Amino acid sequence: QVQLVESGGGLVQAGGSLRLSCAASGSISRSNIMGWFRQAPGKQRELVASIINGGSTIYADSVKGRFTISRDYAKNTVYLQMNSLKPEDTADYYCNLNFGSRAYWGKGTLVTVSS
Repeated sequence: QVQLVESGGGLVQAGGSLRLSCAASGSISRSNIMGWFRQAPGKQRELVASIINGGSTIYADSVKGRFTISRDYAKNTVYLQMNSLKPEDTADYYCNLNFGSRAYWGKGTLVTVSS
């Protein structure tokens, strides 16, 4: 059984930084994609950033230059460093793991950016 556990959310002022972590456990294929999605109140869940096990990354246009995704393969952990946070970054952030034909989700961690 695959489990994803996020941490690192919280309240921060605009312009501040937070670092999210997501630790994956269980039977996980070496060939996988890990990423972060977010969902703001009243909005659809959207991709923030993803990273494949070869190191290639994808970012939403709204976070390019501010957020950085990285992985620790030995720990099966993915990180999201968020800098220059804006109030519009306020959302529940969800860790996502894809391999084979399945997608796994964490329970989410709330990020609140005050103006």
